[in-house]
Amino acid sequence: MVKVSTDYIAVGGNRHPAAADWDAATGLLAFGAVNNVALWDPLQDQQRGVGTLLYAHTDKVNAVRFLPQASGEAAIILSGSVDKTIRVWQVNSESPTGYAEMAVLEGHENSVNCLAVIPGRNICASGSADATIRIWLIVITEDNGVHTSLLQAIRITPKYFPLALTLIELGNTGALVLAAAGTRSIIQVFVTGGDSGHPDFVLRATLTGHEGWIRSLAFTTETNDPGSDVLLASASQDKYIRLWRIHQGRELPATTPSGQDAVLGPFGKALSNKAHKLEAAGLSYSLTFEALLLGHEDWIYTVGWRVNQGFNQLLSASADNSLAIWESDASSGVWICTTRLGEISAQKGSTTATGSTGGFWIGLWSPSGESVASLGRTGSWRIWNSDSTLARWEQGVGTGGHVRDVTSISWSTDGSYLLSTGSDQTTRLHAEWKRGNKSSWHEFARPQIHGYDINCIDTLGESQFISGADEKLLRVFDEPKAVAQLLESLCAISGTPTHEMADAANMPVLGLSNKAISGVDNDGNIVDGEQEETDHTLEPSKMTLDLTHPPLEDHLARHTLWPEREKLYGHGHEISAVAASRDGTMVATACRASSIDHAVIRLYDTREWREIKPPLTAHSLTVTRLQFSDDDRLLLSVGRDRQWTVFERSRVKGREDKAGPYQIQASNRKGHSRMILDAAWAPPTAAMCFATASRDKSVKIWVAETNSFTCRATATLSCSATAVAFLPQCLHGLLYLAVGTENGEISVYLFDPFAMKVDIFYTFDKR
Repeated sequence: MVKVSTDYIAVGGNRHPAAADWDAATGLLAFGAVNNVALWDPLQDQQRGVGTLLYAHTDKVNAVRFLPQASGEAAIILSGSVDKTIRVWQVNSESPTGYAEMAVLEGHENSVNCLAVIPGRNICASGSADATIRIWLIVITEDNGVHTSLLQAIRITPKYFPLALTLIELGNTGALVLAAAGTRSIIQVFVTGGDSGHPDFVLRATLTGHEGWIRSLAFTTETNDPGSDVLLASASQDKYIRLWRIHQGRELPATTPSGQDAVLGPFGKALSNKAHKLEAAGLSYSLTFEALLLGHEDWIYTVGWRVNQGFNQLLSASADNSLAIWESDASSGVWICTTRLGEISAQKGSTTATGSTGGFWIGLWSPSGESVASLGRTGSWRIWNSDSTLARWEQGVGTGGHVRDVTSISWSTDGSYLLSTGSDQTTRLHAEWKRGNKSSWHEFARPQIHGYDINCIDTLGESQFISGADEKLLRVFDEPKAVAQLLESLCAISGTPTHEMADAANMPVLGLSNKAISGVDNDGNIVDGEQEETDHTLEPSKMTLDLTHPPLEDHLARHTLWPEREKLYGHGHEISAVAASRDGTMVATACRASSIDHAVIRLYDTREWREIKPPLTAHSLTVTRLQFSDDDRLLLSVGRDRQWTVFERSRVKGREDKAGPYQIQASNRKGHSRMILDAAWAPPTAAMCFATASRDKSVKIWVAETNSFTCRATATLSCSATAVAFLPQCLHGLLYLAVGTENGEISVYLFDPFAMKVDIFYTFDKR
């Protein structure tokens, strides 16, 4: 029986303020990760990162919320997506992910942008880009199923797209209050009567004051008393947070005249304290402006409340790269920022308003309030834990990954670490953190942060790699001393002697090339070497990567770049494929092409970094994959022209020990009926063979015969095959072939090289 378990998931979070929630019952943090919902336990001792992905949506997940159950059972997970649906997930022990999809809420005509729930109530509100808010009833049935129904559809007027919703119950009256805001600078407040069974929300107030889109709303009660006032926080792209108060009774709550508040300065006289009258469950309420919170320097994306020993704290996350914790001063009642976390003034640049996508998109309290988590622009999660003995917040190990398509992966030559690259224009190094009897995989370096989408990557030896991007050239990178020492101390990976390496790397101002630099000593003095004009605020200290844990996001983004050794020119279009020979002395490359003139394969000698001419000509369209055989004697290429070609390295006449140029040994112009997307050599067996994967929904295995290769086995699939790879060794006389498809399925096939037969061995559960 085959047993498969997931050891590591690297995935970045979606940059949407409503796309994450932290559950009080299970301690799980759920967040949108492209089309999936990722589940992560940030406070787990093992620090294994994301544990599982919930897959069902067909487009990006914009909103995630836990719906706590009054019975104390595990919360339901709700997820809203660009695919116009809301999916309901419930704990299920029979599912490999621990959760199962129980229902799909349909009805919205455009992207679902936000969700709101009330703990202990079965009510959910959803806001969509179709300018409607829908109220849903979600009930767990006696047979542990889920019953859902639409209670109300609210057409928003004046029309705007809701980006934030929040719900609360007014004391024990059964009346509900819904606040909604979005692409206008107003907040609409809807109120129901006291019939909690069939709430009917009616617009009762429109709050003005903000001067930009409103990205987040959050309700809380001022105290735990049933008749306590309710506070509403609103965060806007105008860089301000506004607080509003709902007070029971016809008399207005006692407040300090806003115009007399010295903290507000010139804003004081312009602030309106108009009282809005509300009626609910036969009681009268007033809704008034409470306070204006100033301190952030850029758009504010999220706000969230926490009740701490009877008083309220507010957490805000902003595009100015900071989290702020706000409290009301006990003596004056003025709201002040007591704690600020993040990257304060660390990196200068444009603001969000001028096109930057930086900053923190999400800020969340942990269930205990002793930790906070935030999602940054790179898709990585940071976490801070409160240290009461030191009276400060300490940053812990977070999680993250690529935020767009992963286009290529490559193991190091000894398999000790994995390199990945993708359309988010980064290259990332993943390795196993070993500590006593514990181990877990983490991102340990970000060698390349680029300005173009990166399409392919391959390793050159133990401490070098090459990548190709849309910029039409290839770049070669060397491992720096700081990263090598970190991998050796935390992962027991030893490679090239560190005395031969540069200390670190930096990216020059307005440049794309990582330059080798020397570290600085503890006094800030540069140690050896001349420096080009770079951003000196990012120069690493000699102690920067002397860590006892995997590097945090701050380290990854600044201090783990690899210096660039060489650029390889020659192609006229975006690079599509790259392969390094097994001995590391040669690199084969190809670019996107629509004619035979550009569909050439260029070879480069890595000892002198020069092109070996002439280029190899065989294909008429883009070459999608290149791979050298184990002994580097053969080079395999496949392409969009449905053709595969095998090139053989000739020998120099009279010099059998010297290799000559590559020449076509075998080719098949109609290897498949549609384009070939990937190929792989099998490990050495009795017969030389390779596999090809095609859009014609098949994988073919080609076996060497006299001066050619013949298809001896075919695996038929239900959809297009996009990736193939052989296990590097033959087990019990069988070859293991992994096949990936365009719908995300991964299967393992067994190929018997003697019987020339291929059979399915195992299919991974996509859940």
